[in-house]
Amino acid sequence: MKQYDAIVIGSGQAGGPLAKKLAKAGKKTILIEKRFVGGTCVNDGCTPTKAWVGSAKAAYMAAHSGPLGIKVKGYKVDMRQVKKRKDEIVISARMGGQHAIEKTKNLDLVFGEASFIAEKTLSIKLNSGSTQTVKADWIFIDTGAKTRIPEIEGVHDIEYLTSTTILDLDTVPDHLLIVGSNYIGMEFGQMFARFGSKVTMLERSPRILGKEDADIADALHKIMANEGITIYTGAETTTFKKTKKGNIKATVTIAGKEDTITCTHVLLAVGRVPQSEALNLDKTGVAVDEKGYIKVNDKLETNVKGIYALGDVKGGPAFTHIAYNDYTIVYRNLIENTDYNINDRPLPYCMFTDPELGRVGISEEEAKKQNLNVKVVKLPMEHVARAIENGDTRGFMKAVVDADTKKILGAAVLGSQGGEIMTVLQMAMEGGITYDRIRYCVFAHPTYSEALNNLFLSLEP
Repeated sequence: MKQYDAIVIGSGQAGGPLAKKLAKAGKKTILIEKRFVGGTCVNDGCTPTKAWVGSAKAAYMAAHSGPLGIKVKGYKVDMRQVKKRKDEIVISARMGGQHAIEKTKNLDLVFGEASFIAEKTLSIKLNSGSTQTVKADWIFIDTGAKTRIPEIEGVHDIEYLTSTTILDLDTVPDHLLIVGSNYIGMEFGQMFARFGSKVTMLERSPRILGKEDADIADALHKIMANEGITIYTGAETTTFKKTKKGNIKATVTIAGKEDTITCTHVLLAVGRVPQSEALNLDKTGVAVDEKGYIKVNDKLETNVKGIYALGDVKGGPAFTHIAYNDYTIVYRNLIENTDYNINDRPLPYCMFTDPELGRVGISEEEAKKQNLNVKVVKLPMEHVARAIENGDTRGFMKAVVDADTKKILGAAVLGSQGGEIMTVLQMAMEGGITYDRIRYCVFAHPTYSEALNNLFLSLEP
């Protein structure tokens, strides 16, 4: 058994930075990684998917640049090159992170799967085949989440795709059926439609993006439909079956009527589950909820003193930037003796469809549920000068403001540079800048953010 000051399980966007900072602070630290350094974001999430989004955007522009006076004939999607470019970006990011960890003093990096054998003791089944036992007073769990596989008859008889395995494709599917219309499903659906796939999406709920306002969901639904993507809402998938020709037949119920859809590939995008089962948390007494997410307090500590959970494995918002913020809170509290917590921190996020959706704060529907005295303003992107000049006026800007204090409570921007525009409003929210000041603020012309003047002009002083 080897004694450490700190054990970090998982090298995602919380675990990797935390391990390095603890080691630099003089704590003898071990970082245990089951697969690749960087976690989901670098290897299966943000980095590879946004690389593919970039390629898909290029294909879209090649097909739709005619109105701008640029005519492109006979363009071709080389999926092998698309994948090769993505892989090179991922490997560069992964190895850059690994090298930074390996050269950090006081930090040991081992590859294997960790499980508890006592409260503060772990057994590591190393990828090399041997076993190592380690112990520490501080333990940080950052094992993330994985695709949830729905209980659909025949699902294990087909070679379904997940958000991870779909990244291995080097050919374009003829017909991609996506079960679920969450952010993952929407991004992959649009990018593969742009690569040349026929795309069909099935959503159980009455509409897509159930956590967003209805006007946002409706607008994005129309954008997808205009790109040839078929989305069925109120759709339940009941069975999968292989056909004699090697395709997949899905039996579905849409609006109460049974139908079949034959496709070449199926992507499951109905949510994710925590990777906590293999940890044997019962050996530690660490509490989990009914779904397996590790329970933590507002300082990210579990019910067992000295054991913390960060990132997706603890539940809550499953975003890279939240995991990273988790690390900064834990590190500063333990090493710098601060008193930070996760309460009331901002929750900005983006869905990288094209146009992208940037969101922060409360939505209009949430404001209504809370009976808040608010005003809601919207500005179609067709009224934004830069959007007109760039030839893409899809979507709109929207803000929810407090009618009494004039503070911005939330914003949604569906449009080109939506995430960047949202970030401007987030900074205003962080700094307490009210909408009446933004209305007359001097922004550089012509920028997308300049349109925030016009967004708030419709509100009375």
